[in-house]
Order: sequence, then structure tokens, then C-alpha cells
Amino acid sequence: MSALVICGAPAAGMPGAPSRLVDPDSPAVRATDSGLLRGDGVFETVGIHGGRLHDLEPHLERLAQSAAMLDLPTPDLGVFREAVATAAHALLADFAEPPATAMCKIVYTRGEEHAPPPGRPTGFVLAEPFPDVSHDRAEGVSAVVLNRGYPRGVGEQAPWLLAGAKTLSYAVNMAALRHAHARGAKDAILVTTDGYVLEAPRSSVLVRVGQRVVTPAVEGGLLHGTAQRAAFASLEAHGFACEYRDVHIEELTEADSVWLTDSVQLMRPVRELDRRELPIDAALTATVNEDLLSHP
Repeated sequence: MSALVICGAPAAGMPGAPSRLVDPDSPAVRATDSGLLRGDGVFETVGIHGGRLHDLEPHLERLAQSAAMLDLPTPDLGVFREAVATAAHALLADFAEPPATAMCKIVYTRGEEHAPPPGRPTGFVLAEPFPDVSHDRAEGVSAVVLNRGYPRGVGEQAPWLLAGAKTLSYAVNMAALRHAHARGAKDAILVTTDGYVLEAPRSSVLVRVGQRVVTPAVEGGLLHGTAQRAAFASLEAHGFACEYRDVHIEELTEADSVWLTDSVQLMRPVRELDRRELPIDAALTATVNEDLLSHP
């Protein structure tokens, strides 16, 4: 089951037909679309938990930020907001009871590869259920450390690499996950060539040391996680000090807890890193996830 909405005019000021709900098996983009051919576009994934969209506005804001980094025409966030609501409603209408976890993927590309300026961007929203992740949230996941292939600070030194933008060019991220699976792990934590923690292929990394929880500084060219921000708010409400700073790889194995956070799977503890067991605070993890699920 899924629901697909094609945005008729996804760019601000762009003329076009209204957005429309279509058969999810129908074509969504042309074969000459630069998002398909070159990964020249951006996306966001919004979690739907218990039938409710979570943190939609931060995702739309980040979509606009990523689009600006790619010099894409400014997206019409009102069009995407309405498309998300339509797709989510259509998906949930197919269920007697809302699925525990679903997601809404927002996609915005440059459109036709050789379209004359200002071009004609493509936009669509796809909503679909997500597999049950309650076991991973409770019991944790295994992960391996993988080298991302560039040093700390590359986002500032080489902005054309688009570090910190959520682009459709996810081949490296998916290759990292496949490599982790081949090594018997569920996920991966990416690090710089000089030993600093970045993020997981689809999640932010949180590290607890005593009563302090840290995550790598976004100034290093990282995606600013929406679920990570919500987790920080919950942790601070429960008495933890939260901080953005550089995190060295050695801190992972010395930490009291390590988590991966994202908008769909929420907060998952890392129970094993490179075959080395890490401590899990099941009670704290459950508390934060309850807060995330109750937060619209």
C-alpha cells in the first residue's frame, strides 16, 4: 500500500496544474529527469507514527536549505505541505488502524536535463508503511565503523561536495549499508579520514558520557537531524546537558551509550560496534522514544 502525489508546480512562482493524487504505479518522473539521471535533486523523509506526521516543518525548512545549496529554484513549501497531507491521508485511509510506523518521502529535482532557464523542477510525495522497528529500538543494533573518505571540515573547505545537503545522490550511503550488512551488522557509523565521527548513512549519531549527550557539530558539513534535535529536547527535559561538538572515534567505545536517530526509526541504541559490545540504557531509550512519539 502506498500513496503518490505529483506536485504540479513545486517551485515558488512556477505556473502549472494543481497537485494531484495518482495511482502509485503510474510514472512519477520522465526518463530525462536530472534527478533520475544524475541525482540532481533533494529529498526529505517525514515519519508518520500512529497516524500522525512528525516534525513536518523542520523537514520542509531543511528541504529549502538543501535546495539552496544545489542552486535549485526555491521550492514552494506550501505546495509540498499540502501534498504531504494529501498523501498521508490517502495512505492512512487504506488501514482500519494506522500502522505503527509509516513515512512520507518528499522529492524535489531540477527536472528536465536540458530545459531552458529557469527550468521546470519536478516534485512529488510518496507515502508508504515502514517495517516494524520496535525490536531495534528496544534491543539495539549492531554497527561497524566505516571511513567516509574525506577529512573533518570538508564542508567548509569544499562546499561543492554538498556535505550537509540531503541530496538524491545516496549511492555512497547505500553502499555503506550494504557493506555493513555483508559484515553481519545492521548499520554503519561513518568517520572522517582523521578519525572524527560524522553520521550513519541514514541517521544522526548521539553519544552519552555521564550526564552529557553530544552529537557531531553540523559545522563540519553534516546534515542537521530533525529527530536528533527532538531527542536533544527530550534529553534536556530529563536533566541531560546536550552539546554539538567534534566527536573522536575513540569516544564511541568509551561512551555510556551510543544511539542512532532518524525521523522514521527514531532512537535506536548501538549494542555492538565492530563486534565490541556497548552498554545500552533501555529505560532512557524508551523514555526518549515515548517523548518523540508524543511530539507532533
